[in-house]
Formats: sequence, structure tokens, C-alpha cells
Amino acid sequence: MPALLDRVTSVVSNTAQLRRGLALLEAGDRASGFRLVARAARSGNPEAQYEIGRLYLQGNVVPPSRRDAAMWLERAANAGKVEAQSMLAAMYLHGAPEGQGAAAAPARPAAGLFGGSEAAAPDFAAALRWSRQAATNGSADGQALLGYVLTSGPEAMRDLAQAEEWYRRSAAGGCPQGALGLGLALLRHTDDPTMQPRAAEQIAAAATAGLPTAIYLLGVMTERGVGIKPDVAAAASLYRSAAEKGVRSGQARWGLALMEGRGVPADTVEGESWLRRAATAGDPEAAALVGDIYARGGDLPPNYAEAAIWFQRAADQGHSAAARAMGLLYLTGAGVARDPEEAARWFRRSAEAGNAASQADLANLILAGAASEEDPIKARQWFEQAAGSGDLVAAFNFGVCLAEGVGVERDDRRAALWLRRAAEGVVNAQYWYGRMLIEGRGLEPDPAEGRAWIGRAAEAGMMEAKVALAEMMVNGRGGPRDHAAAMALFEVAADQGHVGAMFAMGALKGGGHDVPQDRPVAQRWFRMAAERGHPHAQMMLGRYLARGLAGEQNHAEARQWLERARAGGLEEAALDLARLPQEPGEEPFQPHEQRAAD
Repeated sequence: MPALLDRVTSVVSNTAQLRRGLALLEAGDRASGFRLVARAARSGNPEAQYEIGRLYLQGNVVPPSRRDAAMWLERAANAGKVEAQSMLAAMYLHGAPEGQGAAAAPARPAAGLFGGSEAAAPDFAAALRWSRQAATNGSADGQALLGYVLTSGPEAMRDLAQAEEWYRRSAAGGCPQGALGLGLALLRHTDDPTMQPRAAEQIAAAATAGLPTAIYLLGVMTERGVGIKPDVAAAASLYRSAAEKGVRSGQARWGLALMEGRGVPADTVEGESWLRRAATAGDPEAAALVGDIYARGGDLPPNYAEAAIWFQRAADQGHSAAARAMGLLYLTGAGVARDPEEAARWFRRSAEAGNAASQADLANLILAGAASEEDPIKARQWFEQAAGSGDLVAAFNFGVCLAEGVGVERDDRRAALWLRRAAEGVVNAQYWYGRMLIEGRGLEPDPAEGRAWIGRAAEAGMMEAKVALAEMMVNGRGGPRDHAAAMALFEVAADQGHVGAMFAMGALKGGGHDVPQDRPVAQRWFRMAAERGHPHAQMMLGRYLARGLAGEQNHAEARQWLERARAGGLEEAALDLARLPQEPGEEPFQPHEQRAAD
């Protein structure tokens, strides 16, 4: 009897100490309060053990210690304290308790998992054990945690059907995390359209309870009309709420809504601020968007140097489009020093992440000789694989690899087959296939058919095809001569900056063709091409000026252009130089080979 009385007295005493200690903590007397609660915990009171574990986890009364928190929570959990079981499960999902470190305890054990925080080195085995105990004992939080483990744990641990059932029980128990988990589980039933409204209902319940991730997801569903009527204004409002609660994806979406005026009055300054906040918090999409803002410019000119900073931030986090943007900046020298090899490195990173545009960019650099030894093989493999699955752009690129021997032995016959397949939908392939027919590469020569394919590419607006078709019209290859139509094509290409077309315009207007001769116009076209480095145009401009063919004679300028043509590799310009009258005191001009002999 005395022993029983002692035990009863002890329990009463522990409970009293616990109540008194909690009251002191509430009143702000941390030292005295913690001492009394700890005394009750050491005496075996599970409630006190749970409170001590929670205090160590929070770290706002005593220095934070995950190890001490786990020790006291396990004692309480083994004594049947359900809340301790749930908190242990959440704790293990955020990493094993070895070592010291601050980790704020969530208001509910599952909140950290469903609120946008990231777990580090989780111990799924321990989390499964404790969440199952809590779930079996009726904890709605524990049920949500068990659903999470069965959904996101190691493959051998996963059981989506069980997870959905535990989420269902948790949601029925009023747990917001359970409602969110159930909503996400229902969305996986893509074969049943009735599941989407039910999913939206559960996620809306979690959002109403203030769960940040649920608010963001409800915004996405509202914007896209998934299980709920689409409403961009309502979606923007949800994104704003999620952004203000620290969800970085919500910050990115809210910033983009402000930038584009999507469901809210446009405010580019505020929008950029939110995008920056999301990017700084580690959202790669937001960083890429900020980079794009600076690259595009707006009220102010583009700032490519600033764009490069944000594109690199996004690319370093695996954003393939941002990696391609970095490649383009290095290729053009915008905001960074021009460096084709560095461009190839960024294109390679983007291409290896599956970005098809970067694969094509890298292939172009390979053809230009600015790539590593392994790149041609990789590029050919990418294109061959994608071409086999029906991608016409990849079929074109694979055909070019075969035609040029990039990453594979040159094979004109196979190249022609792939280019023919791609020509059904790719303009560049129409041009290439036309050239293969004209040159008889990989198939019987057929200039008429080749001209027809090049004509299709020209009609689609391809500048090189326009020039090639015009040349065929001039010489009558693959069809009738038509100098007037050729000149029209050349003029369009010349106006778009094609130097060869500028020279062709000068040649046509210079006489001897089925178009009216106009030598002043011819000289003007020759000058335009000459100023852009075209050696033949430089030689023709020199001849026109030397002989006054367009009415203007200028031996000094003629000499300058003829010298530039000869320096560009046209030795025949030396004969024109020799015929020029000598200026007073000038030595007679001698051809290059005679000078060398002297």
C-alpha cells in the first residue's frame, strides 16, 4: 500500500510540475519553467518528455538539438504519446537527428513537408515506422505523413493505393496536409475525369486552411481550369497569397502575372521584384525569366551582361533553355566575351538535358569546327534517335550529319533518304535535298526536280534558296532561263543583306542579260557588295571606276578596290591594276609574281 501511494503521489507530483513548468514558460520564465518540465520528463511523464523534445526541436527556450529532441520524443512515443510519434516521423523525414542544428518545429508535424520546405537526407525507414504507429493510433497528422512516405519514399517502400487511403483518413480527420495529399493522389487518376473536381475540392480545403503549397497549386489549377472553372484573376490572387507566404514558385507566377498583366493590372517594376525574389530563393524558371527580361529590353535598351548573370544562375540549377541562352550570348558576344568554345560548352549542357534547339545549335558549331571531339558523335546520336521517332527537324539534322560526315562516316545515299523525309515539313531540308538532286549526291542527278525543291524553300522565304533558284534561272539549269524573275529574287535577298545577291544584281544590271542595262545602278550594287568584302564585287567596282563605265572615272579609288580584290585572292585584278595610268612619280605596277621574282 505505501508503494502504491508513492507511485500515485509521484504521478500527481509529475503532472503538477509539468503544469507549473508550462505556466512559467508561458509567462516568460524560461529557465524555471524548463527546469520543472525537465524534472517531470526525467521522472517518466510522457507528456513532459514530449514537451521537452519539442522545446529542443524549436530551440527558442534551450539551444536547439535534434539529437536531444529525438531522444525525448522517442521516450514519449514509446510510452504511447501519439503527437510524439507524428513529430518523430516528420523529424526523420527532414533528416536523421545525428549532430546539432537549428530546426524549427512546425505547428503540425506534417506542415514542413507540405509547406514548400525541402527535406535533407531523410531517414525514410524511421519515418515509416513512426508515422505508421501514429497513423494506426488515429493521428490525422501521422496518417498524412504515412501517405507521404508511401508516395515519395524509396521505390521499394511505395504503395500509392495505401497512400491514397491514409490521405483519405487524414483529410476526414480535418488535417490540411491530408487533404492536399489526397488531392494530389486523385489527380494521378488521369483516366477518370471525375477525379479532377474532387481533387480540386480537397486542394481548395487545404488552401482554405492556409497551407501555402495548396494555395499555389490551387492557383495553377484555377489558371488552367483543372477540375475548376478557369479564372486568371482568381489564379493571380492565389499566386499572390502563395508568394506572400514564401512559396518561391508562387512568387515566380505572381511576378509573371504582374509582368504580363495576366488577371491583374500590369506592373513591370513590381513584377520584376517578385521574379527576382523567387530567383534569389532558388527558382530556376524565375531566374531564366529575369534573364529574358534583361535580354529583351523594354523602356531601356537590353542589358546582356545582367541577362548573363541570371541565365547562368538558372542554367546552374539545370534549366536547359537558360543554358542555351548562355550559349547564344557567348556565340554572339552579347554581354560576355565572344567565345565559340564556351558557347559549345553551354549548348552541350543544354543538349544533354534534352533541349532539341541546343542540339541543333551544337551541330552547327560542330560543322563550323568549334566543338570537342566527342560532340559530333553525341549530336549524330541525338538526331538519329529523334529522327527515328518521327521528328522531322531531327531527320534534317541527321541527314546533314550523314552528308557532311559529322559523327559518322559520310553516306550520301542515306543522307538523301533522310533529307527527303524531312523535306516534307522542314524548309532547310527542301533546300538541301534540292542541292543533293542537282549535284547527284546519293541519287541520280535530276536538276529539274532539284530546282523544284529549292523553289519550295524559296517560296517559304529561305534566303539561300532564293539566291540558288535565281542562279538556276540565270543559267537555265533545271528549267528555262528567266532573268527578270531571277533579278526579282536577287533583289529581295540583296535587300535582306545577302552579299552574293548584291553582286548578282550588279552583274545583271551591267548588261548582257535579258533585263534592261543600267550601269549606274550596277555600280551601286557592286559598291554595296564590295564594302561588305566581296572580292569579285571589289574587282568589278574597280573596273567601273577605272573605265568610267557608269559615267564616273576615278583612278585613285579604282586602284584601292582592285588592290583589295587582289588581296582577297583574285589575281586577275592584277591585270586591271597594270592597265591603270600611273600617277606622277609612281613606279609602274607589276603583277604579284613579277614582284616576287624581283
